[in-house]
Amino acid sequence: MESWRPDEAHDDEERESAYELLQRGQALLARRHHAQAAIVLERADRLEPAKASILEALGRAYFNSGQPEPARATFERVLELDPSAPYAHYALGQSLKRLGRRAEARTHLRMACALSPDSSLYRDALARLGPAPDPRR
Repeated sequence: MESWRPDEAHDDEERESAYELLQRGQALLARRHHAQAAIVLERADRLEPAKASILEALGRAYFNSGQPEPARATFERVLELDPSAPYAHYALGQSLKRLGRRAEARTHLRMACALSPDSSLYRDALARLGPAPDPRR
């Protein structure tokens, strides 16, 4: 009879695929367990570092757990993979806004609006940012 070793559970965790981790992370996001989702999604990112779907979920987890700087960096990685991803521009804009970098936020929110002109989510986020400062002042 084989005996159970404490590290067996850890071994099973390590064998989870990036897809399984993404699914688990998205389920945690849906239940609003954002910090826990970030931990799971970081593992998925280590396994598949160039997957936009993992990065988008990870960025959301960071943003919604109050970590705007890692969210910013993660959404920039998404845009390196797909510069025309409207949600990534929107989310990067929202992250930059939280960091107080309003001019940069405006640029990305405008890009999101241009890429997806029918999105009220993107238009409303840009409108909430307010008008651009007058450069003559």
